[in-house]
Amino acid sequence: MTTIVRNLQLVRDRITTACFAANRNPATVRLLAVSKTFGADAVADAASDGQRAFGENYIAEGVEKILVLRGQPGGALEWHCIGPVQSNKTRLVAEHFDWVQSVDRLKIAQRLSEQRPADLPPLQICLQINVDGGANKSGLAPEDVRALALEVAQLPRLTLRGLMSIPEPAIDFVAECAVHARARAIFDEINASGVLPVPMDTLSMGMTADLEAAIHSGSTMVRVGTAIFGGR
Repeated sequence: MTTIVRNLQLVRDRITTACFAANRNPATVRLLAVSKTFGADAVADAASDGQRAFGENYIAEGVEKILVLRGQPGGALEWHCIGPVQSNKTRLVAEHFDWVQSVDRLKIAQRLSEQRPADLPPLQICLQINVDGGANKSGLAPEDVRALALEVAQLPRLTLRGLMSIPEPAIDFVAECAVHARARAIFDEINASGVLPVPMDTLSMGMTADLEAAIHSGSTMVRVGTAIFGGR
């Protein structure tokens, strides 16, 4: 058993334990393995143990791995762009990724919609929310999420799936839960309003350090890199 496979199993155990503690079914939380800065061999190692979904922050690096790893045994891998998307990179993203979790401007969503090839399934979209107002974080202000969700939900070749947040580190579990609960409240409020054609189903919150708090607060997808692949 390789180190990556062993780490992957430990992370799955953490997710299961956190779900039981929150009275949730572990099947309701997906694991996104964040493979940025690690090579295709590391991704293939994780894929050999059944991990299918991978997150990349750097678009060119991600596309390179996507091309190298096409045709993996066990079925196609699912690729999520989780880093900032500039206008000059939208075509690469639209042509190669399956998900984009970091949309925070209508212009970017429109370009992704226009550039998504017609022979591919719709691009799955999460809106990134700057839930705690971190000065160094990308994302929408909480009060702007609903308006952009309405507009993105109308664009062809895209499917609005939910929200993603990367809050600043908190001092303890209680504080982590409190900030994640803010994103959950916005997610629930938009869904309850009935304004979207289809309710959102994805709340992407939690990383290596705070996945337990995120799951406690309702996350449906945790993005874990360091605990699987090691320090960068």
